[in-house]
Amino acid sequence: MSRLHPVTALTKTLGYAVQWASVPFFLVSILSGAFDVVRIDWVFSLAPVGFLLGAAYGLAEYYRFEYELSEDTFDLASGVFSRRDREIPFRRVQNVDVSRGIVQRLLGLAVVSIETAGGGDTEATLRYVGEGEANWLQREIRRLTAEDDETEADEREGLDPDPTERPEPATAGTSGDRRPTHLFELDQVELGLLSLTTAKLSASMVVAVVTAFGGDTALGLVLSLARPFGGPAQLAGASPLEYAALALSSALYGAVATYLVGVVYTFVGYYGFRIGEAGDDLVYERGLLQRYSGSIPTEKIQTLSIVENPLQRAIGYAGLRIETAGYGPDGGGGNQSAIPLAKRSRVERFVARATGIESGDFDRPPTMARRRYLVRYSLLAAAVVAAAGAAGVVWDLPLWYASALAFVAAPVGAHLRWTNLGYDLRENHLLVQEGFWRRRTHVVPYYRLQTVSTRRTVFQRRLGLASLVIDTASSRTFVRGTPTIHDLSLSTARSIHADCRERLEDARRTRAREERALSVAFT
Repeated sequence: MSRLHPVTALTKTLGYAVQWASVPFFLVSILSGAFDVVRIDWVFSLAPVGFLLGAAYGLAEYYRFEYELSEDTFDLASGVFSRRDREIPFRRVQNVDVSRGIVQRLLGLAVVSIETAGGGDTEATLRYVGEGEANWLQREIRRLTAEDDETEADEREGLDPDPTERPEPATAGTSGDRRPTHLFELDQVELGLLSLTTAKLSASMVVAVVTAFGGDTALGLVLSLARPFGGPAQLAGASPLEYAALALSSALYGAVATYLVGVVYTFVGYYGFRIGEAGDDLVYERGLLQRYSGSIPTEKIQTLSIVENPLQRAIGYAGLRIETAGYGPDGGGGNQSAIPLAKRSRVERFVARATGIESGDFDRPPTMARRRYLVRYSLLAAAVVAAAGAAGVVWDLPLWYASALAFVAAPVGAHLRWTNLGYDLRENHLLVQEGFWRRRTHVVPYYRLQTVSTRRTVFQRRLGLASLVIDTASSRTFVRGTPTIHDLSLSTARSIHADCRERLEDARRTRAREERALSVAFT
């Protein structure tokens, strides 16, 4: 069995040494204040002992961690006091992700993460191995996974696979795989447009943390930026109107700072993005500071989704995301970019070549759904006006009645939501469109359907409406739900439900007769 790179021994030894040395430091510091028998000078005796014990444990953990590629599994052995042996079958491997930071690239190291279907957690992490070893592991696991899938397909067809046909695993450093066929590369213009038109809400956490740790300096900056808007010179003794100006200006500058941080984050994350085809897998590479590379097995693809926000729609651009069963290296639980951003016509050509379907018109929900959205948004506008009116009475705010403009936005919002909903039943795929701020057009093969459920709220039952939830094996996350056909008439929902069930059975019978791999030829 193989061991990790010797640099791992150094990092583990120092990491555990510092960690174990800090334990007696904090314990003695706390207990010396509570008990007279405990003296603070004990730290100078106990901390070195903890440092040596931690270093010994880290070194032992390094030598006790081993891995090996066997014929059908990836084997791991770890643990110092409690030994743990694991076998990861190749048929369960979803992705082998290789990441390299700046320091790691300088040292020729990489981190290999092996993910499996059925969950978003990393099944095994090799931190660190040589860059050549990482690339070899990625290629070999990908090759062996493909061979396992072929063997499983032969068994389903009643064939007796010959175990002698499996080639011997290639040795580290050999190619073992042909070079990927180039499919798509994000150029500088597309990278710039992607960065400028993508909103990263997670960037607000960075702004909040920096502001919180900024202390008085950050507070002084916020107050000075609020002065042109009528904000207070200091917090103490400010009027309600000055507090309102401070809140509005802080929200404005916070939004600008969040946007700028998001632009930088997107640029750094997708710099040098390229995707290609190697055998039956899509292989990708991206990142400026932290370089990522991995593979997407085409047989595990559940859904293709064309994603676009209003800015991208206005300039005719869109992105394509691929949902697989379980894990995704983008942190999306199986949701990862195949094309971060390109001309929409180019994305549609990619989808057409991958699935054989062309873009077309969508069937919309009934107009009753639009009236439902109008009532919903009107109630929301009424709540906004009521809150503004209460604030105007309490703090004597002028022009609070301008909030009544929310009633003007209600019908516009209802119409935009309705026009961005739709569905289309094709011969082999179900197309679902939803969302305005982030419109997603899902392409779901019928044979990937897990469940199709009809859901009705209390208000939908009163209006005779229902929603269809299309569930596949890809993982649902907090920010990304399953494709849903919203607010259909009950009869239409039941008809589509029955139709999807029938087409699912037909698709499964067809695939049982002939295993069709997903084609990703792209020009």
